[in-house]
Amino acid sequence: MMLMRFGRIATPEGMCFCVIDDEGTTAKQIEGTPFTPPKYTGKEWPLSEVRLLAPMLPSKVVAIGRNYADHVAEVFKKSAETLPPTLFLKPPTAVVGPGAPIKIPEFATRVEFEGELALVIAKPCKNVKAEDWRSVVLGYTVVNDVSSRDLQFSDGQWARAKGIDTFCPLGPWIETHLDNVDELPIKARLTHEGVTEVKQDSNSNQMIMNLGEIIEFITASITLLPGDIICTGSPAGTAEMVPGDFIEIEIPGVGKLGNPVERA
Repeated sequence: MMLMRFGRIATPEGMCFCVIDDEGTTAKQIEGTPFTPPKYTGKEWPLSEVRLLAPMLPSKVVAIGRNYADHVAEVFKKSAETLPPTLFLKPPTAVVGPGAPIKIPEFATRVEFEGELALVIAKPCKNVKAEDWRSVVLGYTVVNDVSSRDLQFSDGQWARAKGIDTFCPLGPWIETHLDNVDELPIKARLTHEGVTEVKQDSNSNQMIMNLGEIIEFITASITLLPGDIICTGSPAGTAEMVPGDFIEIEIPGVGKLGNPVERA
């Protein structure tokens, strides 16, 4: 696959997939989806004149929890040896794009962000070996695995806590190639009452399971389909966010994903 930056946009003519230039200023419409070599329609827009949407509408979001030892200690108050990485799902209805509000319902009383690297699956796959993981990945994007901690611990399983509508911001686009995927800085900035603080400041080299191991682990039990999203785990530094806040996740080489927080 050629090096590309794929996006999904809303234009005056409707929604479409596009290729975004290296400067992030122009969106060129393509026919169909990014899963085949792109064919340009000839239509293009300044990125400032269209709206970026979630770059993919997945059939499912498959997530790895407890994949950073410092986050295990922070949230679960136990060691990663005691609580190894685990697998859970977020529904596609949780997905929203850049700039879309994260809407917190009243019954979720402690909601936290989790900035993570996400993988976008390129083709149907099952029983993928760790060393072959790149062959099934279209590219990389940023995800915010929003989590209601009160529900996560009171329910005992995570479907409701992490699956609420708008609890999976995704974007800003899909980068098809990264040279340093095992050494990616991951930062999250929370703006509260006008003050912005860096909360998460970590690196993908701190993952317990690496990307190949994650895909082998998932596909041993679940068939992945084109466009499915894999969330690779959250580093430490997650914190509560409340209506009126703004959260921005940044992964250099991939992009920035920013979303306001509102009351549902």
